[in-house]
Amino acid sequence: MSIPAEPSTAAAAPHRLPLGARPLAAGRCSFCVWAPRAERVALVLPRSGREIDLAAGERGYHGMVVDDVPPGTRYAFRLDGSDPLPDPASRSQPDGPHGPSEVVSPAFAWTDGAWRGVPLDQYVLYELHVGTYTPEGTFDAIIPHLDDLRNLGITAVELMPVAQFPGGRNWGYDGVGLYAAQNTYGGPDGLRRLADACHARGLALVLDVVYNHLGPEGNYLPRFGPCFTDRYSTPWGRALNFDGEWSDEVRRFFIENALMWVGDFHIDALRLDAVHAIADESPVRFVEELCAAVHRRGRTLGRHVHCIAESAANDARLITAPELGGYGAAAQWSDDFHHALRVTLTGEGSGYYAGYRPLEHLHKVYEHGYAFTGEFDPFRRRRHGSPCRAVPAERFVVFAQNHDQVGNRRLGERLGALVPFEGLKLAAAATILSPFVPLIFMGEEYAEPAPFLYFISHGDERLIEAVRRGRAEEFAEFARDDHDAGGPTPDPQSEETFRRSKLDLSLRRQGRHAALLAFYRALLRLRREHPALASLSKETIEVKRDDATRTLTLRRWTRSGPSAPAPAEALLILHFGDATASVRAPAGRWRLLLDSGEDRFADPRADRGPPSRPPAGIDSLGAEEALIPPRSVALYDREDL
Repeated sequence: MSIPAEPSTAAAAPHRLPLGARPLAAGRCSFCVWAPRAERVALVLPRSGREIDLAAGERGYHGMVVDDVPPGTRYAFRLDGSDPLPDPASRSQPDGPHGPSEVVSPAFAWTDGAWRGVPLDQYVLYELHVGTYTPEGTFDAIIPHLDDLRNLGITAVELMPVAQFPGGRNWGYDGVGLYAAQNTYGGPDGLRRLADACHARGLALVLDVVYNHLGPEGNYLPRFGPCFTDRYSTPWGRALNFDGEWSDEVRRFFIENALMWVGDFHIDALRLDAVHAIADESPVRFVEELCAAVHRRGRTLGRHVHCIAESAANDARLITAPELGGYGAAAQWSDDFHHALRVTLTGEGSGYYAGYRPLEHLHKVYEHGYAFTGEFDPFRRRRHGSPCRAVPAERFVVFAQNHDQVGNRRLGERLGALVPFEGLKLAAAATILSPFVPLIFMGEEYAEPAPFLYFISHGDERLIEAVRRGRAEEFAEFARDDHDAGGPTPDPQSEETFRRSKLDLSLRRQGRHAALLAFYRALLRLRREHPALASLSKETIEVKRDDATRTLTLRRWTRSGPSAPAPAEALLILHFGDATASVRAPAGRWRLLLDSGEDRFADPRADRGPPSRPPAGIDSLGAEEALIPPRSVALYDREDL
């Protein structure tokens, strides 16, 4: 028998209240939940035994302001007399996604009042997974490492999703409590402490959010309303309802979530996961409405706030301004850069790498941003992409590794397990000295040897088996190559799989790891300090390649003018071949700034043989050639400007 409901303690227009629980003065709290199919929604306060019928309002909202509900109070919602359910917009799930929700105060002792964020063209992103970055696996445990990241040259820390998921081991893309920071990571206050600590060091904090699906365990959202549709599907299950009946309220749920992260948690940018999987035929797409709302909130707050999308569609409308017919994302991840660089370094050609031609497509990405801009893609068996030459360079985020490209390999191998040490330096220079926004995946800067495997901690055995089968089917798309040593596929449910994915940050001070870290630090310093490298533009870059010698040269410069600083020019030579190459230098007098073969960047374990170095200077009329060692990077500064 349910406890008799109390009468309402305060009346309010439910649809005008913020979603979820919002503490007010004098111990009062507003509650609002969207449940259009329920005739009666009761607020359940289990510790006090109270149960209060919420007022029904317009468009299916139920809510009111209730007395004597301070922060820390546990609560749930009962729909038409059913079992209590956690709040879909809960800010905290102390006992995981199946337990009661907790009222959380938005108040916090922030110290970042002067923080204004980081302009996008100054971003150097560092993607990390909270659970595996440190032994503790918490928000607070990251804070002692922020100074090291800042000193490396990082300007923005990007967290893989932290929305509440089941158990304590997950990549985060199985989140179901989208408003609640993961309890095992430290909950909402832990995330706020991390954001405040980042800002104190001049670092932006970026959050990966998933608005294309919800996880399969603990997803109570369908019990509340028509949040999903059967008109579309996604690779991960049912699609969210962004363009059907009631879709305005579904959009509100996700947009209010995004604004909560920006406002209550001082997040500086949102990475929007797989927007190509968001099915939406509305005249104004959900992604466009979301980006506009987030960027508008940033302007209101007086901060640089960005939406950075992930998309496999190569649709330039995503990163084109709305007034020009686009969706207005500030930037997007460039998978094409990764794939073109990977096949150039490794020769892989299975699965989605099948359509990429070594060196040629990397050349094109440097000039355009996409490799496929409408050409036939053998993997998709159709034309793919759209022209993007006019899209500014700062709207492309590039990387040699990320969580997907490492963790979605069968054995989770990082690039260091696939290419020689000199290849890692080539990958780093190709990414960091590009005209785009670079992203570094945790551990790549010192060649972390641990894999990054896929892991979960679900409680449903049938679901666990389904995940195991799904992973096996996914890997069937890739032919086993020379890098796969065989053996059993790691069990995603096993705690050992999770433990194997933990970083060993102490390696940064040892041997080859320290040498590679020094190389990354040097690259990032040059990117920051050299005007031609700091200026992100596709209009001030000239790319040439020689397929025979496997060399790529990038000449970058700054524009001159009455109000512009003195012109600057840099020449980057990337040599992917195995024999010394003769490379023609552009006209000018060039001075060597960086050589990947320097002793300070060398692997102490390697038998290097006689030293082979690029020339310290090149005095060229445009026809002179320089001898460049194999598998090397040479960066030059033009002196005669």
